[in-house]
Amino acid sequence: MSPDYLHHEYTARINRVIDYIERHLDEELKLGKLAQVASFSPFHFHRIFAAMMGETLNQFISRLRLAKARAMLLQNPKKTITEIAFDCGYSSSATFARAFKEAHGLSASDFRTGKSKIRQMDSNYHQMISKYRKAFHISSMYIDPTTHQQTWRITMQHNTDIKLKADVRIETLPAMNVAYVRHFGPYAGDEQLFERLWGKLCTWAAARDLMGGEDARFMSVYYDDPDLTEESKLRVDVCMTVPEGTQVEGQVGNMRLPGGKYAMAKFEIDATQFRDAWAAVYAGWFPDSGYQPDDRPAFELYLNDPKEHPEGKHIVEICAPVKPL
Repeated sequence: MSPDYLHHEYTARINRVIDYIERHLDEELKLGKLAQVASFSPFHFHRIFAAMMGETLNQFISRLRLAKARAMLLQNPKKTITEIAFDCGYSSSATFARAFKEAHGLSASDFRTGKSKIRQMDSNYHQMISKYRKAFHISSMYIDPTTHQQTWRITMQHNTDIKLKADVRIETLPAMNVAYVRHFGPYAGDEQLFERLWGKLCTWAAARDLMGGEDARFMSVYYDDPDLTEESKLRVDVCMTVPEGTQVEGQVGNMRLPGGKYAMAKFEIDATQFRDAWAAVYAGWFPDSGYQPDDRPAFELYLNDPKEHPEGKHIVEICAPVKPL
């Protein structure tokens, strides 16, 4: 077997485990079960995972649980810290409290209330949220006369350097089967990186006659908050919908994005404005919407090829999973 084949096979197996962990983060995750998902013996799997991911399996699971807890603390104000602890797979609120304080140097309750200047990262995060909250103006909800859907309009306050606007509607999406290519590490503003990722996925899809379907959708799924996660640990999947049962291999994986209710925020932006667009949804729209983020993945849904746009703009919908506040 060639070295490339072996590397791609190992990548595929580790990606299967990561997908399993994401879906079962609120459960007990035993080494034996995860090794079985990867088709390795427990002893070899533990070493292979650490070598490929740059952190041990336990460190990876702990980091994902803490990241999920941080997001829930900030985005789900009505959920108690104990409820968040169990939702993130901790055996007790005391176990969660110890883990959170060890990782961040402050309690979960202090983090939730913004008393987080002990760590510069947290201070920057709350300053960023405050900046965006002041920048965006969210109109009252209205019923769109054409679609008959509840809709909000995001516009900018005066005297701001953020130049974008969007309409937000609530829509129930079906579950989608997708093929993906995964990236670990920095990605913000790196158009060449995304061109390479999309090149890999589209080359694979074209060879299997999967590119021409009228119903094909293209998207990027983000798993980590870039304001609270080290750049080297960030994850993104570039994805396209494929028929159920499509066989994948190597660097191309498959998963099922869950259906449900989403806030769909449509933007027309250039490559430098994606961060502002996400902030418009999470820091601008959510607090005044009557909704809170759900635990399903959020993603960008691409509606055009920017190379064909007269100004090179990306027409994109940010799809944020929601549930009632």
